[in-house]
Amino acid sequence: MANEIRTSTVTVPLECQYLLRVPDLLPDSPLVVMTLHGYGMDAESMLRLTAALLGPEPVIASVQGPNQHYLGSPSDPDRKIGYNWGIARQYTSSIQLHHAILNAAITQLIDRFAVDARRIMLMGFSQPVSLNYRFAGTFPGRVGGILALCGGVPGDWETGGYQSVSTPILHIARSEDEVYAERMALKFPEQLRKRASDVEFHMIAGKHRFPGKAGSVVSPWIERVFGR
Repeated sequence: MANEIRTSTVTVPLECQYLLRVPDLLPDSPLVVMTLHGYGMDAESMLRLTAALLGPEPVIASVQGPNQHYLGSPSDPDRKIGYNWGIARQYTSSIQLHHAILNAAITQLIDRFAVDARRIMLMGFSQPVSLNYRFAGTFPGRVGGILALCGGVPGDWETGGYQSVSTPILHIARSEDEVYAERMALKFPEQLRKRASDVEFHMIAGKHRFPGKAGSVVSPWIERVFGR
């Protein structure tokens, strides 16, 4: 009889990083944007894209995914490194890690800029969108608004143990998205409203790319939710 193989786990400290952009003129109670990049991207590129979309006023904390991988061919000596938020096989632990990173970073940002949770905006492109929704349903009221770009709704959003979400949500999808097809994305508003009371949804033209020209949609929503 073959020896039995069991899976064991250990818990170790993990250092996670974020890049911080602080405006030259910092107002009292600034808007603080936590922005999370898509699969294979990095915090630097997401910071640049977020700053171009939102302008110079908000504080931006661009969080780097905890997992790293090489991009391109293994034989390429100059291949770049991308970062991600986990894979399906280990998604339970990935969700827990994502929650822990966000909670720790939010606490740090609230203390540093003397703001409360209502001045924190959680933003994600592609992969972290569903993770951010899970975070909102697990820790309601932890952030003041959620901006979701080209991502999906958690598969267990209706059946999982999530709480009701009063945090305003702006979800932007794209009509030619190769990952989240238009017919799928058009169902997202109804799905989100099963738990969330304030959902704004927009479908704009384009493929699965960061919607850098979506300012005409994003700016009015930020003013409605966070004020000037």
